[in-house]
Amino acid sequence: MFVLVAGTTETAGIEGISAAGADPEAMAVTPTADAEILMDGDLVDAPAVPVSPSGCPTPALVSRAVRELVGFDVRVIDSGLTIEPGITTRAVGGEPGDDVRTAEPVPNAGAIWDRSRTVGENIASESGERLYVGETIPGGTTTALGVARALDVELSVSSSLPENPTERKRAVVREGLAESGIEPGELAGQPQRAVRSLGDPVLAAVAGLAEGALSSGVPVTLAGGTQLLAAAALLRHAGIEGPLELATTRYVADDPTASVRATADALDLSVTATDPDFGGCGHAGIERFAAGEGKEGVGMGGALALARRSGIDRSAVRDRAVALYDRLLGDP
Repeated sequence: MFVLVAGTTETAGIEGISAAGADPEAMAVTPTADAEILMDGDLVDAPAVPVSPSGCPTPALVSRAVRELVGFDVRVIDSGLTIEPGITTRAVGGEPGDDVRTAEPVPNAGAIWDRSRTVGENIASESGERLYVGETIPGGTTTALGVARALDVELSVSSSLPENPTERKRAVVREGLAESGIEPGELAGQPQRAVRSLGDPVLAAVAGLAEGALSSGVPVTLAGGTQLLAAAALLRHAGIEGPLELATTRYVADDPTASVRATADALDLSVTATDPDFGGCGHAGIERFAAGEGKEGVGMGGALALARRSGIDRSAVRDRAVALYDRLLGDP
């Protein structure tokens, strides 16, 4: 079972923070399009396929390619979408997140977490199998950094940009801490308050879903990169000790600006890093992943891990992703 949590945050509109869309207006539509592509293999109500200015497509194309090859089931959780997609979703009450530099960007974080925990319990009881939880929210690595700072968790986040704007993100988080009147580490052991003060609605939903599944005895794979490490930190600070796996791409795991393995070790997470081998594939758009764009999102790392576990060769995933790109976007 694969669950995608989709939402938005005003943090994505901060200049230089994210490449999850060609411009800030497009970024607001990105999670909606991602959900539709993963579910239906095409756009339904979203106006365009998310693509960076250089032609790097949304990782949703890769996750969809794996779904077509493996056939896994998908549920989409709406936790703060600006634009409702034209597919069936389950809402958990999240409004779009405010700018992380405001005092309380997710005022209903606790309610989102609690509702999502119930959803996670229900999904776990239906499937009884490992739950893969992915996310789509532009600007989410910055809010992940904010939550980690509030919890006193050492985390260096990755980026959808080839050059990670690390100092820009740190400066934004410092502004958020100051506006919230919180010292770094002050919210250790208070995960819901950490999301309320420095996070985004997707983090609250991911943590709640994972808690619900784990409490039902179903193993959980956090399908993504450093944003999912922040979700794991929230779970650990909530006292959740169940086994957790982080399944990500080599592009994130090997990112020298990100602390994937060190933070995962500190949080007692196993790490699975998959190399999709997109470099030199001969397709200009798909090759942008290997150049450092996109790197992760829409559960791409988890989907690739699932493909490998299902005996699907990565060349088959690559060929299917290329075919989807050419069908949805044309010649890169």
